[in-house]
Amino acid sequence: MLFHSTLRKELSRSFGATLVVLIAIVMTIILIRTLGLASRGSVNPSEVFLVMAYTVIGYMPTILSLSLFISIVGTLSRMYRDSEMVIWFSAGRGLADFISPLLRFAWPVLLLIAVLSLVGWPWANSQTQGMRDQYERRGDLDRVAPGQFQESAARNRVFYIDKDSPDATSASNVFISSLERNQQIITSAQSGKVETLMGGRYLVLSNGQRLERSFDNSDLKISEFGTYGARMGNDSPLPGETVAPKALSTLALLASPSLPNQGELGWRVGMVLAAVNFVLLALVVSNVNPRVGRSGNLLFALFCFVIYFNLLNLGQSWVGNGRFSLPGFLVVLHGGMLVGMLLWIALRHNSWRRPRPRAATS
Repeated sequence: MLFHSTLRKELSRSFGATLVVLIAIVMTIILIRTLGLASRGSVNPSEVFLVMAYTVIGYMPTILSLSLFISIVGTLSRMYRDSEMVIWFSAGRGLADFISPLLRFAWPVLLLIAVLSLVGWPWANSQTQGMRDQYERRGDLDRVAPGQFQESAARNRVFYIDKDSPDATSASNVFISSLERNQQIITSAQSGKVETLMGGRYLVLSNGQRLERSFDNSDLKISEFGTYGARMGNDSPLPGETVAPKALSTLALLASPSLPNQGELGWRVGMVLAAVNFVLLALVVSNVNPRVGRSGNLLFALFCFVIYFNLLNLGQSWVGNGRFSLPGFLVVLHGGMLVGMLLWIALRHNSWRRPRPRAATS
């Protein structure tokens, strides 16, 4: 009982500290990336923190797996360095005896990883994709920002205004460049305002001029106007919109077993299996020689984690391209890793376990 409680108590402290640090690092990186997307017009600036929150939820299976792996490696490495492992081994505990307390500590985390991989990951991706699609489908006038050239949803108009009113219904120094009927049309006006006419939204320009030029420069027409109305685009869906496999629910992937969907399903199920294997992998690679610094061992452990995780991502691509079947990929990678680590633990367990002395007989 003392063996289990001591190990799990130290693992809890190490896991909590590692999780907080990793979440802070990931949130900082995602915030910088999301701000970059907002500056390029791919994300609504008012939804930056919401997009960041959904993205962090999507990355939580990987963060939890890495936190669990680092906490086990760090705890066991310290026990090797302080010769606590030697004491437990001398007391009759083998390496395989550590599997039970490690799994008892890790099972709530493994359950959370399974829920987030199979449910949280697609939900977060669908929410993020929905917000980005909605922002891309916004009307032409909603895209206009003072002092910036903005492209329309149909990619056939460019708008520029000098400044707008507080209610965003009027503007001054309006510039519009559009491609219509094999012509380039440039319209400029001193002012403009938004009006709803005949069920549509129009930008009514005042005191401006309009230049129409054909692409072959054979025709040029310049006209001035006192009032001119230009119909703005609506919020119609963009053509060719499709839902990415990572935004589909797990049940939808099972109902539509295409190659890309099978690759995504292999990644989700593989993430759960990999989390279990990470517990055993941490137990295998945490061996530290007390006479040698443990930095090299930690680098080796992190290197093993990176290789395994990259193989998981690479397998998703292989299954999606049809090079591997989904069951074959799961059995070869995760099953092979599990068997290899159990054999390694069994060999080291037997080498550490020492036979108990027999009682003397008369």
